[in-house]
Amino acid sequence: MVYRYKTKGTCSVCIDVEMDGHILKNAVFHGGCNGNLQGISALVSGLSYEEIRDKLAGIRCGFKPTSCPDQLVKAMEEAMAGAGTETAE
Repeated sequence: MVYRYKTKGTCSVCIDVEMDGHILKNAVFHGGCNGNLQGISALVSGLSYEEIRDKLAGIRCGFKPTSCPDQLVKAMEEAMAGAGTETAE
């Protein structure tokens, strides 16, 4: 199942996350720094929510209170809670 999360406070506008329980199967960022975000997605695919949260939660982008990696953690939380917007794959 793929969930779309509308980001808050970042250059990316949304993230599509595909979860298998607590494991991130895939993350696709829309907008933002394309190369960096593809790299982050490749590095964290296959990891558990807990592993990703421990590495990425709280990361800030410049003077912003959040970042795309931090928003990925929030997207995963919503997807696991079933609170995200389900999208067609």
